[in-house]
Amino acid sequence: MPGGKKAESEEVAATKTLTRRDFLVTGGTIVAVDALIATTPAKAAVPAPAAKGDAYPQSKGYLVYDSKKCASCTTCMLSCSLTHYGVQSLSLSRIQIMQDSFGKFPYDIKMAPCRQCETPPCVINCPTNAAFIDTKNGNVRRIDAKKCIGCKTCIAMCPQQPHRTVWNHVDSKASKCDLCLETPYWNEKGGPSGKQACVESCPMKAIRFVAQMPDQTQTDGYDVNMRNEHWTKLGLVDDSRLVPPVAMGAPKSKPAPKPKE
Repeated sequence: MPGGKKAESEEVAATKTLTRRDFLVTGGTIVAVDALIATTPAKAAVPAPAAKGDAYPQSKGYLVYDSKKCASCTTCMLSCSLTHYGVQSLSLSRIQIMQDSFGKFPYDIKMAPCRQCETPPCVINCPTNAAFIDTKNGNVRRIDAKKCIGCKTCIAMCPQQPHRTVWNHVDSKASKCDLCLETPYWNEKGGPSGKQACVESCPMKAIRFVAQMPDQTQTDGYDVNMRNEHWTKLGLVDDSRLVPPVAMGAPKSKPAPKPKE
């Protein structure tokens, strides 16, 4: 039909007007989109909570700390890597100490151990279930290095800064605090019913193990006050978190003697 030949000729003409540059640009866009689709990982399925209802089983152990009491000596970091890997390495530590060189005491140091989250993003988003809740050992949130494929999803999904999941550059796998459940280079029992290397080694006693989850309604319920009245001599008198000496267990002052008649 005349109309069919005309439409066909117009289509051929449009094809001929496509320059080499247009073809390269269009083709490159298609290739880029295909590559993006191929390299974008599929969203990890959220595993069903192990407990009844919508909640995950809470961990039976947490690390609380006092950033204002920390001396930034990194002893906790070195002991962490030493007990887990047999070497003293700050980059392999599963607890982080941040120091602001331009900060003013006592706000220049921040401690950052794993929070053992009530709803753990690392566990929820791990595509291989390498990040898991160890129900046999106090529901501690852990990472199984044998299952980890090094995708860094758990690191990216951790909402804390710095991320509480840490990259092991030696094994190219993710790692996180396990409350010292698996410490092949330490002859102490770890976990919620045992000891933690960072707690035991901190010379300032700025880290403490507790069995109850810290108050989540506070700005940082994990950063608590562990100081006594002697710390007021360092300029912390006006610290709103400072507990009065009597509340910290200090002896009460003796009442003034009555005047003699």
